[in-house]
Amino acid sequence: MLNSRAITLRQSVRFTTQLMFWLPLTFFSLLLVYNTLPYFSFDPNMSFIQERIKLFVNPLWKYSFYIHIAAGAFCITTALTQFSSYILRKRKAIHVYAGRIYVFVVLVLGAPTGFYMAFFAKGGYWEKVCFLFMAIFWFMATYKGLETIRQKNVLAHSIWMIRSYAMALTAVTFRVYHLFFFYIGYDHYSNYAISLWISVIGNIIIAEWIIYGKSKSYTKKKQLTPQSA
Repeated sequence: MLNSRAITLRQSVRFTTQLMFWLPLTFFSLLLVYNTLPYFSFDPNMSFIQERIKLFVNPLWKYSFYIHIAAGAFCITTALTQFSSYILRKRKAIHVYAGRIYVFVVLVLGAPTGFYMAFFAKGGYWEKVCFLFMAIFWFMATYKGLETIRQKNVLAHSIWMIRSYAMALTAVTFRVYHLFFFYIGYDHYSNYAISLWISVIGNIIIAEWIIYGKSKSYTKKKQLTPQSA
């Protein structure tokens, strides 16, 4: 009886924790996607574009910009379906096809354009390095996720795709941190640099913490599973 109650309590805590994680994440992800929509009016007078008007006259940068924000918005939205246990159990085809599209968009569109645009990123030398790291790591993690699922290594696939998603989500977490530091009075350039680095490092730490828990759970289940003779 006590054991049954303990299991129920653990399940309730786990459900509550997941809800507290996914609800704000979903909200801010969809908010980011919504906020990118005005860019596709292709109005050159938007404030973000006006700040980079000298770059905007370069066709390569201009097209890279639009491809990158479209790819980022698509990846953030698509990835929300990839970690749903319900979809994995009941609608696996959605996971498979959405995952294939996600991988294609990252490897062919999102990461390459991000890499190119990193050389022109706002901020100093270290901010450019940070953006280069993000683009390279996003590409590598996604490629490893593709490679491991082809090898039918589901655990490794899940681990690498968590890392890939963590990089995609820097677009979301950066804006949350940027808003927070704005309200507590940081100047624009300090806010930009701090929000960028905290977003990248913070997302990596959270991803590795989730991976640790997932690996630990997988190991425990494997130990409890009777080995066939």
